[in-house]
Amino acid sequence: MISRRLLLGSAALLTAPRIARAQSRKLDILSHRVHQAVLTQGAAGDLTEAWRRTNNTEIGWTTLDIGPMQDRLLREASLPQTDFGVGYLLNSRATAQTANLLEPLDPLLQSEPIEAYDDIAPGLRAAMNIGGRTVAIPVRHATNALLYNTEMLAAAGITAPPATFEEFLDQCRRVAGRRGDGPPVTGLVMTASLAAYPVIFARAFGGDFITEDYKVIPNRDAMVSALSAIRTLFENGGLPRSFATITNEDQVTWLAQGRAAFAILPYARHAQLNRPDQSRFPGKLQAMDFPVSSTAPAGTRMAPSVEFWSMSIPRNARDKRLGWSFIQAMSSKAVTLGSARNGNGPVRVSTYADPAFAADNAVAALEAAALSRARVPFPAFPEANRAEAVFVEEMQSAVLGRKTPAQAVDDTIARVRPLLPA
Repeated sequence: MISRRLLLGSAALLTAPRIARAQSRKLDILSHRVHQAVLTQGAAGDLTEAWRRTNNTEIGWTTLDIGPMQDRLLREASLPQTDFGVGYLLNSRATAQTANLLEPLDPLLQSEPIEAYDDIAPGLRAAMNIGGRTVAIPVRHATNALLYNTEMLAAAGITAPPATFEEFLDQCRRVAGRRGDGPPVTGLVMTASLAAYPVIFARAFGGDFITEDYKVIPNRDAMVSALSAIRTLFENGGLPRSFATITNEDQVTWLAQGRAAFAILPYARHAQLNRPDQSRFPGKLQAMDFPVSSTAPAGTRMAPSVEFWSMSIPRNARDKRLGWSFIQAMSSKAVTLGSARNGNGPVRVSTYADPAFAADNAVAALEAAALSRARVPFPAFPEANRAEAVFVEEMQSAVLGRKTPAQAVDDTIARVRPLLPA
């Protein structure tokens, strides 16, 4: 005789969902929403599908804004154990202290290598090698270019973009002013709140702000020349009088409206600024490398500033192998190309040579060359934000005439040096 309990149990089995032979796993990922989007939606479709099917794994995305997400990653990595198998890391957060909370990836790169790892831009890979250990794999970048308005240059009698830094300064001066009954225009629009911009000026002279081995302003003369040039632009109208209050988004607006002939912006902005619904000058905005000074040491090439994201594995993750399997798959050439079609900034130099991708990207060759030489504005370290604030303050003092450029450079060195790692 069949008992009521057995009968109910049999009925439950019949009505329950069919159980797979092998129970599926789950990979929890902590990221910004854009990282999920470029891997799961767009022209190339869902690029995680093949990996999920092969590994019988579902993905749980936890997406937050940049600051909260980076703070959450560090909190999770500080626990005895975390469910997050992959966490996205911004280059400016990749300090030695953060690196100690992340899984060293070199053994995995040796035993289960990423396809053509050397194809990922060298400056990005170097920034994720901390204390001799690779702690994250670059996945998304924004590399700066010099964008310029060909129509505005032509109106000032300029037939070609600047070949040298000195020509750039001259063209900014010549463009500045009022055209007929129109509003006043400036040569260059540039935010005064970020160190990346004066760093680019310094690199035009063969200088820098902070080197990878934490030397502050290794070439004093180059930085003095850089700040002197920015001050000259401000004095002759090549920079707007509101220079100190310009924001990042202001740069895009001013260039799109024709209020400035030049701006330092990521290459990715080129397509946006040439769309009729986004700009008054569709087809008239071009991109180039920021030019190097004719006085720079022989062989100096511009190292564009770059900001980027990488994928990391918390050292306390429950399933590190699963996390690495995901990173390995999402870093492949095919997925890098697919995510680029979905709107990602591809970190592989070879991606830009793909005929289909290059056909839809007018600056593909230029961006590939720039990416191959790109470096972060300065390395990450615990007091980096304070160091940047000091540099920006001193730069503004020099530009606005409160100090000489030489004094501002000397004061920057004196104030930043104690903030650097020992």
